[in-house]
This record gives sequence, structure tokens and C-alpha cells, in this order.
Amino acid sequence: MKLKIAVQKSGRLYEDSLRLLKECGITIANGGNKLKAEAANFPIEVYFLRDDDIPQYVEDGVADIGIAGENVVYEKRKQVDVQEKLGFGKCRLSIAVSKNETFSQPWLNGKRIATSYPVLLQQYLDKQNISAEIHEISGSVEIAPGIGLADAICDLVSSGSTLLTNGLKEVETILFSQAVLISSKELSSEKENLVQKLLFRIRAVQKARNNKYVLLNAPDNKLEDIIKLLPGMKSPTVLPLATKGWSSVHSVLQEDDFWDIIEQLKAAGAEGILVVPIEKMII
Repeated sequence: MKLKIAVQKSGRLYEDSLRLLKECGITIANGGNKLKAEAANFPIEVYFLRDDDIPQYVEDGVADIGIAGENVVYEKRKQVDVQEKLGFGKCRLSIAVSKNETFSQPWLNGKRIATSYPVLLQQYLDKQNISAEIHEISGSVEIAPGIGLADAICDLVSSGSTLLTNGLKEVETILFSQAVLISSKELSSEKENLVQKLLFRIRAVQKARNNKYVLLNAPDNKLEDIIKLLPGMKSPTVLPLATKGWSSVHSVLQEDDFWDIIEQLKAAGAEGILVVPIEKMII
């Protein structure tokens, strides 16, 4: 029995999806842009599909699981379960208007808004008690105000450079989005077991990305203060060095706290600090 997973055949999530599978120890060969490929070292079969189609394929059971953007999953409103946020493909669905416009929420009343996400936009408008006209278009949404098709747009934003190029500014965020792993609601117990094995690997990879392994030398008379700065997975590992009065301290630091703690360690007397990336982290 093989688990069937749907991923983007091209686009912003394609490379990161395959990289994640590779980091999970799953090798996928997609030579010649095939629409289907199998892994040699894990019972999984990969379907390469359009991003917009992935939730439908998962709901219908054609694929057991899929990697898609949250924006697509929530826009399509298919009956699927979100199993895990994957930490890549981050963007936001935002409203943008002309850079010269003075904006407030009431300004949207009676306006025309161009978007490829009418469901999410309508939910936002209803929540804010705003009555506006939605123009659903696909592709090149950002040119709509410039050609007189709309007064504003609702589109995905990453860096915001495309908006600036088209004389627009981001004024309101509707949804923060990233890639997620979705699954069918009708998985057999055998396939659910395979999903859990895959999730175990994915979570180990994600924990490794968010942490660094730190080794340092500490004078024994300052060891207690230095250890207080290093929570580690349980507690730091302390080993005596050949040089009397010194110890080697090993620990794990979260990426978000890394630089602040490194500065504190230096101030507390730590020397020879080495920082090593973690490939996998299993707790």
C-alpha cells in the first residue's frame, strides 16, 4: 500500500515541497516533468498537480494528502483536514489601493475590488459590514486599478514589490498564509498510519530548522551563570576539558532567541563558541 501525495507541479511551493520530502529521507525522481513519481525508500506516490486543484483531489480521495497554500485551502472550502503547517511559502492575502489614496475601512463601501479569492474577500467584507462589488479575475490582478477595472485589489503579497511597481500600496491584511499538509477525511487506518510516520519525519525536520546546536568553553567559576542562560532540550551537557578549571558546554538554542543569548553568553565569560546546524531533531 502506498500513500498518494499531491504537490504543485510548478510554482512557488514546488521546490520547497520536494526539498521537504528529501529532508525527510524520501527521494523523488521527477525527470522529464512527469505527472506521477514514486519514492524508492518510502511507500509514497507523488502526483504533480495545479495548486488550485490539490484540495479537490484530496477531498475526492484521488490523493490521500497534499501540500498546498492555506489561501487555496480556505478559498476552495473543500472537506479536508489540515494536518500541519510547513513553514514555507509564507505570504499574505491583502487589500491594496492606489498609493495616493487615503484609506480607511469605510472607504471600501461601494467600491469595486478585483481578486482571485472571492470567497475569502467576501468573508472579510461580511465580517467588517462592508458592501463592495467583487470582480473575480485570474492573473495580473494588480493591473486592475490602472486600467479602470477596479478601485482596489485583494491579492497575495510576499515582498510587496509588484504592488509598488503598479502604483499600489498594501492597506489591509485578510489572511496570513503558508504551505500546509492536508489530508482526506476518509483515510484507512493503514494510510493514517503512514501519514503519522510522515508527520513524525516532517516535525523532526521542522524542529531542526528552528534550532541550533551550540558548543562553548566556560571557566568553571562562571559555569553556573552560563548554564542558566542555556535551557537546552532538557539541560545543557557539561564535560570537563583537559585544561584545568574549564568545561565544555553543549546545548540547543531556538533560532528566535539565538543572537540575544549568544551575546549574554559572551558577556558571562563563554569562549570558543561554535554554532552547528541540526539536520534532524527528535524529541
